[in-house]
This record gives sequence, structure tokens and C-alpha cells, in this order.
Amino acid sequence: MRVLLPFLALYRRHWLLLNLGILLTIVAVLASISLLTLSGWFLAGTALAGTAGLYTFNYMLPAAGVRGSAIIRTASRYAERLVNHDATFRVLAHLRVFTFQKLFPLSPGAIAHYRQGDILNRLVADVESLDHLYLRVLSPIFAALVITILLTLALSTLDLLLALTLGTIMLCLLITLPFFFYQAGKSIGHYLTIFRSQYRAYLINIIQAQAELTVFGALPRFRQVLTNLESSWLKRQQQQSNLTALSQSIMILISGLTATLLMWLAATGVGEQHKPGALIALFVFCTLAAFEVLGPVAVAFQYLGQVVTSANRLMELINQQPAVTFPTSGITMSNKVEIKLQNVHFSYPQQPQPTLQNISLTLNAGEHVALLGKTGCGKSTLLQLLTRAWDVSSGQILINGQPINHYNEKTLRKLMAVVPQRTHIFSDTLRNNLLIAKDDASDTLLTKVLKQVGLDSLIKNQGLDSWIGEGGRQLSGGEQRRLGIARALLYDASVILLDEPTEGLDAKTEKQILIQLQQHCSDKTLLVITHRLQGLEKMNQIYVMDDGKIIEHATHEELLQLQGRYFQYYQARIVLT
Repeated sequence: MRVLLPFLALYRRHWLLLNLGILLTIVAVLASISLLTLSGWFLAGTALAGTAGLYTFNYMLPAAGVRGSAIIRTASRYAERLVNHDATFRVLAHLRVFTFQKLFPLSPGAIAHYRQGDILNRLVADVESLDHLYLRVLSPIFAALVITILLTLALSTLDLLLALTLGTIMLCLLITLPFFFYQAGKSIGHYLTIFRSQYRAYLINIIQAQAELTVFGALPRFRQVLTNLESSWLKRQQQQSNLTALSQSIMILISGLTATLLMWLAATGVGEQHKPGALIALFVFCTLAAFEVLGPVAVAFQYLGQVVTSANRLMELINQQPAVTFPTSGITMSNKVEIKLQNVHFSYPQQPQPTLQNISLTLNAGEHVALLGKTGCGKSTLLQLLTRAWDVSSGQILINGQPINHYNEKTLRKLMAVVPQRTHIFSDTLRNNLLIAKDDASDTLLTKVLKQVGLDSLIKNQGLDSWIGEGGRQLSGGEQRRLGIARALLYDASVILLDEPTEGLDAKTEKQILIQLQQHCSDKTLLVITHRLQGLEKMNQIYVMDDGKIIEHATHEELLQLQGRYFQYYQARIVLT
């Protein structure tokens, strides 16, 4: 239960709405009890009065009470739903922001071992499960406690014994039911959350890999695993539904037995009256109505196991320590930037095989450098070290002579514009996808940049308001990459880092992009990571990597004279051409 404390603390920001919701819940239930109790007593009273009491029985006051209770019940129930759901949505929004703020610094190092579908499920479904904590647990049990006390006090003015009997039974149920149904539903809620997470994560994996699974004939086998997970999930849902039905049945049985007990106790008289008269109906209907408040309490604690499991899963995620930490204040950055890597070694966690070994590299201010190598030789990892997605295992990275970990995150991000291999495209307009890089850019500037990277065809129909679609589904792989390059051109950074910027482009477009990049970066530091030789002759330095090591570096002409690995690549390109 302690795992819920950090999430309960978030409720303090919305305490006014939450308390108002509980108050309206109490008012709505009291009005409902009053409506049924007064109606029962009124009908019994008029029946007993008969025609003889036509002029002596006060019909107006009870009738007004019934109408007033009905109006208050309707209004308060509507307001209660409105306030409670508004408060819950606000708490969930706050909780999602809180979780994302905790999650963001963990990426990618501390959460690399989690599947994307699992992280998404924790951020969405597990956070959503926590709304049960207020709507189904805290609000009903507090309301039930207050109503039990008020009801006992009110009925004690008529008959102390009957009031204490009803109050004692309700209080005992309020204590025992939550514990019993929490224990009964704890395991069900736990596995319900786990199977839901596994099912959704596995489903995302199948959708993402559907083409490969279809080609290799593995789709039926994966579908069977998904079907088994779905069956386990549905089985737990059925068990929870059965438990809910059991709790409701128990409440109906106990309410009937309690009403019978009160009728037996009231048979000898109510209060000072030797004949119970219509008051016996008042107590019976009050008992039946009062048990309405205990129904949600029994159901609520079935979900508590699910809430606790979701809270544990969230805390497990957000309690991870970031693999990289930034200082709160750092060194001021100058316009001229020099970057040096000195004897850098790096291995990924849980992987003993080193990814980078003894890397030494220099990026002088305004210099254009290419990092050439085959796929998987460690080029992209080196880019991640320069952006501090990871920290080096040994050696050091210096910026203007200072270790890179002396710079705060804001300074470092302002320094570099990065185009990774996979450009993330938001489900939004073309304009908003570009404004990420420069939020005050004019439409004229955006159009100019799109033309520079050969994407002017995207603005022919709807202009910059063209809808890109989730994940850039409206764009080809090459267009997505060029959109990433357009962002880099918009971003006012001293250092431009490009990872395979021309992959997937035809020769003509590739040449055009490289020319635009060199013109744009004429006064900037440029690092291009690639396995293609197009345009490398214009680079100031070329570093050749293989198996996590730099095996040679020099200018284009000098490397050709060495007749080493670069010369072999160049000759192979000539043969292919």
C-alpha cells in the first residue's frame, strides 16, 4: 500500500475539487436515502390513517419532503458526476505529466531494456488505472463512513436501539468488506494488469513486424501466442466480474437480513410508541436505501489489487536512475566550438563486448568531417556519445577543452542540431513538424527550407497545412529523412551532426542535399556519419571506422594515396559505377 503514497500526494493540487466531489456524493446519497425513507413512511402512514385521517393527517409536509429529496438527489447526482470526473481527469492529466517528466531523463539508457509497447502501456493504461483510487476507493469509503455516522445520529432521535443496530452492522461491513474483497481480488487484479500489458506490448510488436512475420511464415505462430495471452486476460476479467456479482449478491442478502432484523426489533414498538405504526416502514426503507452506499465499497476494493499493481509498475519505471545526469548550471558556450574525443571506450550495459575502442577524433571549429564505415561498426553509437545519450566507459569527450559532462543539458542541446537515422514525425501539419526546430520561423522561411531539401512537392496542394499523419505515414523514408534535415537547417546550432543523411535518396537528390548542407554549414562544424562516399572529397577530414575502431583518417586525397581501407571502398564504388 505504501506504493500509493507518492500518487496520493499528487491529489493535494486538486484538493478543492476532490473534496467537493466527496461532499456532493454524500449529499446525493443522503437525498436518495431521504427520498426512499420518506416515501415509505408516507405511504404507510396514509394507509394507516385511512379515510378517518383525511383531514387530520399532514399530507403536505411529507409530500414536500419527497419532492425536495427527489430534486436534491437529481441535482446533486449530476453535479457529483460532473465534479468527480472533472477532478479525476485533472488528476490523471497531472499524473501523466508527472510520469512523463520522470520518464524523459531516463531515455534511452535507463529504460533500454524495456520494450516500447510495455513503456507505452505503463504510461497510458497503468496511469489510467489509478483513477480507481479516487473514484472507486477513496470517495466511496469516506462517503460511506460519514453517511453511516449521520444516519445513526438521525435515527437515534426515533429509537436508539434500532439506530445503533443499523449503524453497528453498517460499520462492521465497512471494516470487513474492503479487507475481504481486497484479498479476494488482489491476485485477480495483479494478473489482469500483467496480462493486459503483455497482450498490448505483444500486439504492438506483431503490428510493427507484420511484414517480416508474413514473409517468413511466422505470423500464425505469433498470432497463437497473442490468442493465448488474450484468453488469459479475458479469464481474469471474467473472474473479476464473478467477484463483482458475488459482492452485490452478498450486499443484497445482508440488506434483506438487516431489514428483517430491524422489523423484528421494532415489532414491540419504536421509541416511546408501543405500536410501531408507520415508523417500522421508515426504518425498513431507510435500511434498504442505506445499503446503497455500501455497494460501491465492496466493489471498490476488488480493483485495489489492480491499482496497486499499476502503481508498482509505474514506480518501478520512474524510480530508475538516469544513465546520464546533467549539472544544473554549467559552462557558458562560445560561438566557436572545438570537439575532441580522447581514447574513448564504450560498452552497452549488460554487454561485455566493447562497442567503441580507443576512439580519438577532433572536430575543429568550422571543420567538415566525415565518419565512414560499414553498418554496425559503431558510428551511430559515437553520435549518441556526442549528444550524451550515453556516457563514455573510459576516456573523455572535450568541448572547447572542457569535459562534456560539465555542460548543462540546455547548453548542450543549443549547441548541436542532430539528424538521427530515424526521424520522428509527429501526427500534425507540415508546418508544426518544422516549427519544432524554430518556433518563430515564418512561412516564407519554412517554404524556402523545404525547397532546399527537395520537399516543395509537399506544399503544392494544402501548403504548410498539409497533414503528415502519425509517424509520417504520408511520407516515404527518404522524405522523412529530408524533413529531418530541414529541421537541422532551421535550427540555429554551431555543430551539425548527421547520421546517414542521404540514405534512401537517389543520386541526384543526394547530391543536391549535400550541396545545400555544405553551403548552410560554411561557418559551422559539420559531422556526417555515412557508409556512402558521395561528396566526401569536399570534407576537411575523413575518419574510417571498422569494428568499433578508427583505422585511418586524413583528407580524401591523402587516404587515396595510402591505399588502405578508404582506397578499397573508393575502388569498389568505381567498379559498381
